[in-house]
Amino acid sequence: MKSTIPESGEPIAKIADNGGPDRPESSLHGEILSRLRDYVVEGNIPDGGRVPERQLCELFGISRTPLREALKVLAAEGLIELLPNRGARVRRLGKRDLEELFDVMGGLESLAGRLACETITDEEIAEIERLHYEMYGYYLHRDMHNYFQVNQRIHERIVAASRNETLRTTYANLAGRIRRVRYSANFARKRQRWAEAMREHEAILDALRRRAGSELSDTLFQHLRNKRTAAVEYLGSTPEGLATEAVDG
Repeated sequence: MKSTIPESGEPIAKIADNGGPDRPESSLHGEILSRLRDYVVEGNIPDGGRVPERQLCELFGISRTPLREALKVLAAEGLIELLPNRGARVRRLGKRDLEELFDVMGGLESLAGRLACETITDEEIAEIERLHYEMYGYYLHRDMHNYFQVNQRIHERIVAASRNETLRTTYANLAGRIRRVRYSANFARKRQRWAEAMREHEAILDALRRRAGSELSDTLFQHLRNKRTAAVEYLGSTPEGLATEAVDG
C-alpha cells in the first residue's frame, strides 16, 4: 500500500509550519484529515481493526486533539466507527451492505448525470475532460493511487453539476462508506477490467459532451453496477470478507 508519510520524512505539523505564520488552522486540519483518510482508505488498518491513535499521532507529528477531530469527520463519512470511551475502529462492510450501497450509489449517479446534462456549463465539461485525460495518464503508468483520486473527483464533479444539494450530500455520505473497499478492489482488478473501466469513462465523457442525459444516466448506472461486482468479488476474496459472509449467511 502507498505510504502516507510525507516524502520529506517530516511530520505534518512541521510541514504546516513551513507555510508561514499566516497559514490558517483550517488548512492544517484539512491536511491532517486528507492524510488520515488516505491512510484508512489505502488499507493500512484492517477491516474492523482499532485505530492506533498513539501510532498515528507519532506518524503525523500531531497531538490527539486534532487527530480525534479528524476521526469525527471520518466517522461522519462512514469510514470508521467511534466506540464510546474505547477509541475508534475501521467500519466493516458485509456483502449485502456493499450490494445495497452500490445500488443506491448507482441510482444517485444515474440521476445526477441526467440532471447535470440540463445545467452543466462548457467550463465544467472542460474541467471534467481535463481530469479524464489526467486519469488516463495514471492508467497508462499503472499508478493506482493517483488514478483512484482523480477518478473520484470526476464522479464528484458530475454530481456537483446536477445542482441538487440534497443529492450531493447524500452521495458524499454513501461514497465515504464504500471508498475504502473501492480502493482495495481497484488493486485486485484484472487488467481487462481496468481497461473496461477506462472505456466506460470514455463513454461517460462522450455523453456528457453531447449533454445526452438519458444515455449518460444509463452509462453511469451500469458503470456503478460493474464497480459493485468488482467490489463484492474483492470482499469475497479476503479473510475478513469470508468471515463476514459466514456470519451473514
